[in-house]
Amino acid sequence: MAKFLLWLILLVLCWPLALLALVLWPVVWVLAIPFRLLGIAVDGVFAFLRAVVMLPARILGGGRA
Repeated sequence: MAKFLLWLILLVLCWPLALLALVLWPVVWVLAIPFRLLGIAVDGVFAFLRAVVMLPARILGGGRA
């Protein structure tokens, strides 16, 4: 809701910039998809590496009281 209100204020103050933002937002969103996928993949790799490094401690029962 806040984004919509900010866009309406921008529309009143500078309507060409508001319309340009409205038209370009889907293009920016589509261009950002590969970076999102890369972030998900990197997060998965780091989670896998953490699991591999912590495996000996989990097997030996470390961290439990």
